[in-house]
Amino acid sequence: MPITGTTRIVGIFGDPIAHSFSPQMHNAALEAAGIDAVYVPFHVTAGQLREAVAAIRSLDLIGVSLTIPHKEAACELVDELDPVATLSGAINTIVRRDGRLVGCNTDGKGLLRAIHEDLGIGVQGKRVLILGAGGAARAAVVALATAGAAWIGVANRTPERARQLLAKLSPYFAGTAFAAYSLGGEFPGQLAGAVDLLVNSTAVGLYGAAFPWSPAICVRPGGAVCDMVYGREPTPLVLAARSAGLAAADGLGMLAGQGEEAFRLWFDTPPSPGLMRATLESLRNRE
Repeated sequence: MPITGTTRIVGIFGDPIAHSFSPQMHNAALEAAGIDAVYVPFHVTAGQLREAVAAIRSLDLIGVSLTIPHKEAACELVDELDPVATLSGAINTIVRRDGRLVGCNTDGKGLLRAIHEDLGIGVQGKRVLILGAGGAARAAVVALATAGAAWIGVANRTPERARQLLAKLSPYFAGTAFAAYSLGGEFPGQLAGAVDLLVNSTAVGLYGAAFPWSPAICVRPGGAVCDMVYGREPTPLVLAARSAGLAAADGLGMLAGQGEEAFRLWFDTPPSPGLMRATLESLRNRE
């Protein structure tokens, strides 16, 4: 669609941002819906975040997506939080409503959809290990516990951060057991074969880096791996999981799922079913 004097803007704040498939995904959905708006990437560093969020008002943006490293810090910069964002302490979407900035979190819904659609499993009664303790991990803990996970472990390079995350969230989920681990040293041997589902919420794999161990050490035979990282090629974690005979999926499914929820919040209408995922798959398969 042509950009005119009436075209509205929605976008994404992140650092880094050049790798993001979100602009192509959302612009395809906007064009299909006939909405006079454009979705653009903004390279926003941590030091620029306060000014960038304030600019949502001054530039009359519809809203923005938030990615690494802004999901937690942005909570302090909006006027209100939705219930999931309040509980998780992280947002991935800002919606401008009647001049107020509302922080929302659609990551959890996107994750659960990806686990169901890409891996074919449910999480009720399962033992789930999450790598990382940032904003995406917080949303994952809330979503997985709400969906009935029996046990959730959180492993982080700084184990104190994992303990703080669980200390905040565990009182709300009496039916789920929790444990914190250090993402190093003897890990993951401490959990040998004890995990049904491994979820990576860290940036490891974004540029080809790999964890120095096989996910099969802690994931039981027949278990699964969900990597929130995505790219044009399968991530090292996904490749390692598949080589060990485990079901594995990267973050494309979650990206599409959370994107559809954000689109609905911004425009009060859902995108065309399956369009965002199809757009992402075409980007991956493009030479």
